[in-house]
Amino acid sequence: MTDILSLFFSIPLSHTPFSIVVNKHKPWIETSYHGVITENMDIVLLDPPLVALDKDAPVPYAGEICAFKIHGLEAPFEAVVLNGTSGEGQLRARGPVDCELQKEYTFIIQAHDCGAGPGGTGGKKSHKAVVHIQVNDVNEFSPVFREAQYHAAVTEEKIYDNILQVEATDQDCSPQYSQICNYQITTSNTPFAIDRNGNIRNTEKLSFDKQQQYEVLVTAFDCGQKRSTESVAVHIDVKPVCKPGWQGWNKRVDYEPGTGSKQLFPKMHLETCGGPLSSVRTMVELQTSHIGKGCDRETYSEKSLQKLCGASSGSTDLLPAPSVSTNWTASLVTDSGRDSDLIFRFDGRHAAKIPDQMVPQNLTDQFTIATWMKHGPTPGLRAEKETLLCNSDKTEMNRHHYSLYVHNCRLVFLLRRDFTQVDTFRPAEFHWKLEQICDKEWHYYVINVEFPVVTLYVDGVTYDPYLVTDDWPIHPSQIDVQLTLGACWQGDDDDNDDDLTALTVAPLSGEVTMPRFTQYFRGSLSGLTIRPGKIESQKVISCLQACKEGLDINSLESLGKGIKFHFNPAQSILVMEGEDLENMNAALRKVSYINSRQFPTPGIRHLHISTSVQCFGEDTCISIPDIDAVVMVLQPSEPRITIAGVDRLTRPAADLRGPAGLTLFQDLHIISTRTVANLTVQLGVQEEIIHNLDYCDILVLGEELRPEQESLQLQRSTLLGKHLDTTNSTSGMSIYGVDSMSNYEQVIRQVHYHNWHPTQTPDRKFRLTCSELNGRYTSNEFTLEISVLHKSEAGEHVNQMVAPPQYFGCVHNQIFVMRVGAPCYLTYINITFPQGVPSAATVVIVICIAALVVVVVLGIYRIHLTHQQECRSSDTTKEGELDWNDSALNITVNPMEVRGRGGLKTKPWRRNKGRKEGECCRNQILEQP
Repeated sequence: MTDILSLFFSIPLSHTPFSIVVNKHKPWIETSYHGVITENMDIVLLDPPLVALDKDAPVPYAGEICAFKIHGLEAPFEAVVLNGTSGEGQLRARGPVDCELQKEYTFIIQAHDCGAGPGGTGGKKSHKAVVHIQVNDVNEFSPVFREAQYHAAVTEEKIYDNILQVEATDQDCSPQYSQICNYQITTSNTPFAIDRNGNIRNTEKLSFDKQQQYEVLVTAFDCGQKRSTESVAVHIDVKPVCKPGWQGWNKRVDYEPGTGSKQLFPKMHLETCGGPLSSVRTMVELQTSHIGKGCDRETYSEKSLQKLCGASSGSTDLLPAPSVSTNWTASLVTDSGRDSDLIFRFDGRHAAKIPDQMVPQNLTDQFTIATWMKHGPTPGLRAEKETLLCNSDKTEMNRHHYSLYVHNCRLVFLLRRDFTQVDTFRPAEFHWKLEQICDKEWHYYVINVEFPVVTLYVDGVTYDPYLVTDDWPIHPSQIDVQLTLGACWQGDDDDNDDDLTALTVAPLSGEVTMPRFTQYFRGSLSGLTIRPGKIESQKVISCLQACKEGLDINSLESLGKGIKFHFNPAQSILVMEGEDLENMNAALRKVSYINSRQFPTPGIRHLHISTSVQCFGEDTCISIPDIDAVVMVLQPSEPRITIAGVDRLTRPAADLRGPAGLTLFQDLHIISTRTVANLTVQLGVQEEIIHNLDYCDILVLGEELRPEQESLQLQRSTLLGKHLDTTNSTSGMSIYGVDSMSNYEQVIRQVHYHNWHPTQTPDRKFRLTCSELNGRYTSNEFTLEISVLHKSEAGEHVNQMVAPPQYFGCVHNQIFVMRVGAPCYLTYINITFPQGVPSAATVVIVICIAALVVVVVLGIYRIHLTHQQECRSSDTTKEGELDWNDSALNITVNPMEVRGRGGLKTKPWRRNKGRKEGECCRNQILEQP
């Protein structure tokens, strides 16, 4: 700059403007400039600086620089003159400059002098110079990852150099700020590391059992060390070393009662580790042996179940629940367990004798014996007989007429006919050898006898005897027989050639053996019944032993092609076979659990799944481990059975003597409710539900009925079309059978009470209770009291309860009522006006009451005159009938009475002296005490 000025001023004076033409020279600038501007700043740093020279200087105007002009397409810059004399200028940005939008600019600039005078006329401009501007970046953007999250999977027990790579970008324009120079894992204590290129690796071997998934947070830094505002999540799944087996199944499946069928394995699939398979065979087993009698069955009584299944009537339950009338089972050991399922456990020391009146007679050639039995092998006692049921001589002899026993895990049925029935060598012992007899599981055994053919049903499946032994019939005798359970009765020790199954032989010493039990049974029994004269059909047998829970397949028609399946009769085992793996996976996902009971037995059901596969050209290839799971049946909402109705009946004696008798429960209602959760108010609300009942008992409280003068009756036609039956005795009536609550209501409403001599019978009380599931759920105890009105009491009852009021009166503010025919009492109402009532209101109330009193008094006066006339005409004929009892001179005070503020009160009134008994309430003048 200094050199330029020195050169300019070294020009001879003869060449100065004073001696030359004005504005002779053009301004002069550099030919090119290079500038730098930082984004979001406005000053451009040029190299060289922007300076324009003019040889006309120091001539005013002609030697001064007035402007710099830029030529370019929308260049966002302007040049300003800082000093016109020295020609210094500055390049500025007209607005914010963004490097991310444009990194460089190129344009033309020229300098203009001021011309020949103030107006700028005759001004000259310099040559064009090229200006190159570079925009410097500012680190204003943070790194951003390309993905919202990253996923990867690794196999356990391996070290990976690179599991996956994360990548981040930066929107800054310069390499320094736009490049990512570093990545960092911010999650602590993880077995992973990351390099500056974003590659993630594991630093130690991973274990599927220890942790199946990791979540790692990663952040990024640009080269200006600006950190990303958000870290990215990296999910790394750890897969086990490929082991063939079922995957995607849950160890526990919860089952809500009443929800029908529920899938057990909705996401299960078979992992074969890539091995080609030719076929797959899978067996699903539902294990319910610990539930009830082998599975969840209806736990109604045997009578109710037989009625429900349509069994023939006339069966005798030999193992009923202990009661007053069935006390022979009271000494046996019971194992009710759960769900009111009555089970008797025999331990080799207990047995029972059936009363003679309960023993089925005349078994004839057709009869049925049925029982539930759970039995296992008895070590060391395999040679000893274990008797379930035995009919033998009570005294003198030891003959078995018929018996059912287990011997060496074989079931044997003995039937010895009498000479009166047959006189030839005929079948007598029938033997069955089955695994079920000693497998320690519950099974339902039914023996149908159509002599000489005997058929055994076990869980609904028929079995023929493998051995039948013939024998001679038993010689007739007058010896009584004894029917026993759990052992056989040994009547005497006499040796008898007529009985090949004699219990004992007398000792050589000749000692007499007292009658006793022998051949004790060891196991559990339930529902042992005998039905003489008929045999059961297979349909009824299947119904009586049917499980209410089992395996099921949702949508059989949607099973894939080539899938074969098979259920066992109880639907506790399902076998599926197929050649296509995907079809097998889809088929297994449709396997479900179902329980059709409204109130199922809660608890665990075990599931066991076993699988075998075959490969092409090989017998077996890979081994598929078995899996075990459980179905948890949740506790059902317990019902609350409520019996409601009129609990006191007062009737004349004539109603009880009538042909229809007295209907006891005409207004009876039976409802059932359960508590359901209300999430809104967090309280339990009552919801009415519909379910069956299995018995209702009407029990006579106090003294039993006297058969010669009273009874409970129910017409048999009432039971038509219903699964109900009744038993009746002097202690009450029992209505039993599995049927709806509405049918029970209809039947109970038709129960009548007859009493032919009610004057000799005190008041009666009856208690009604109902049950569902053999006592698992019971109702409230509804008590009905019956009061009998005799002749004089009936007249008084009618007068007191029916006769209309005959006298009305008013004493100050007390309104009283007098009823003819009632004890001499006056009922009056205290009217006490509350304090603070306005005077106008008081006046209105008094006027209204006065008007009402006038109307009532006039009406009473007319009624009184009429009544006196009637009394005069009837005094002579009915004087004896109006002999009222002074003992009834008390009346119950209204409990809603408010003392001191008015209300209903009752006070006794005196009779006038000299009046006869009975005239008190007819025509005497009453005076208040």
